[in-house]
Amino acid sequence: MKSFTFRIGGVHPDENKITAEIPTKEAELPKQAIFPLSQHIGAPAKPVVQKGDKVKVGTLLAEAGGFVSAPIFSSVSGTVAKIDASVDASGYRKPVIIINVEGDEWEEGIDRSDKLEKLSAHPELTPEEIVKRVRDNGIVGMGGACFPTAIKLTPPPTAKAECVIINGVECEPYITSDYRLMMEHPDEILVGVDLLMKAVKVDKGYIGIETNKPKAIELLEEKSKDYPHIQIVPLDKKYPQGGEKQLVDAVIRRQVPAPPAIPVNVGAVVQNVGTAFAVYQAVMKHKPLFERYVTVTGKKLTNPGNFLVRMGTPMSQLINACGGLPEGDNKILAGGPMMGKALPSIEVPIVKGTNSVTVLTDADAHRKEPSPCIRCAKCVSACPMGLEPYLLATLSAHQDWERDEQEDIVSCIECGSCQFTCPAHRPLLDNIRAGKQTVMGIIRERAAKAKAEAEAKKAAEEQKAAK
Repeated sequence: MKSFTFRIGGVHPDENKITAEIPTKEAELPKQAIFPLSQHIGAPAKPVVQKGDKVKVGTLLAEAGGFVSAPIFSSVSGTVAKIDASVDASGYRKPVIIINVEGDEWEEGIDRSDKLEKLSAHPELTPEEIVKRVRDNGIVGMGGACFPTAIKLTPPPTAKAECVIINGVECEPYITSDYRLMMEHPDEILVGVDLLMKAVKVDKGYIGIETNKPKAIELLEEKSKDYPHIQIVPLDKKYPQGGEKQLVDAVIRRQVPAPPAIPVNVGAVVQNVGTAFAVYQAVMKHKPLFERYVTVTGKKLTNPGNFLVRMGTPMSQLINACGGLPEGDNKILAGGPMMGKALPSIEVPIVKGTNSVTVLTDADAHRKEPSPCIRCAKCVSACPMGLEPYLLATLSAHQDWERDEQEDIVSCIECGSCQFTCPAHRPLLDNIRAGKQTVMGIIRERAAKAKAEAEAKKAAEEQKAAK
């Protein structure tokens, strides 16, 4: 089997895919569901329900709050208990809608049948109609970034899409939710790829899958024989191959320039395999995004597994379904050990971007005491963006924001490869992440100031001309 990979950096953490061959189970409904209004990049959604309102599965709870935003739908039926604030995975209190669950009544327009709907049977699905249904049903990137999918499907006039690349890599350790999705719903995924391709008006699609998933590669190669325009691309095992810039390099051998460049600037529209499935359900089944595949895993969990989970379900419920927290100190992550966020509480709800709940024991999560940098440059070799992590971390620690910007800190994808490979156990990613946030804030302030000055100058010129 010939395979490919990206050309700059990368590491090989232990896989620990202990749930890979465990079939997905449907999680029980929560007694109370919590829906954060920020489940996507961009403006928070705006509530359209009030306390006391009755809702069904699929009822619109909050509409998009701006151009870069996405609506939120109920995953349960019941009564709106309150619109309040609650702690999310970031540790901050954010606006939420809380629903007391009563039964499981669905909106009538949702097609709950297993019948496979193919694009060829639906000539009414123009590119514009596909994008509209994707937008209206709240579809966002399911790989973690949660960028509203409809925006990706309408690239700027200065960029032309040539292909769609589907991320079936799942290179993050422990997580197997995408793998189970590929094994259990390959036909729907392929139709979803078809829909994405038609939406962006291209005739070539790729699905990249790492070679540690031979069953998924074999299954999708067999299924895709009916889709000659879709190619399954086996990829070498290397982290962070799931990063969209790394995936573009691995699949079509094109490298995306530094920000503000995005994959479509080199002809590629990248979507997660879970997004392709969600697009199929939204367009063909009129089903909003209110549930997703989630891995609940950890070496010491009694019964780790994969679940189909309704949004708003507390993570504690899933952990209990796997036998509860192990004895001793544990670190619970939303996501995997490389890019996941440590949770302040296990009552945090499942949201659109939650692909995994990972329970690490103290032995797995404990950080070793950092020591001085030994100038080995392993972090430079590991960085998939070709940056110098040791330098960016030092500049951030010394608050040299101007030099940090010059050294392109905003290109960091926060994959953690540098910190993973550092023999001195230095907190490289911690410092870089803090520095990146600060520098991006400075850039936004500078752009806003320049815009205001330009508008003021234009207004003055118009006023002068009017006189």
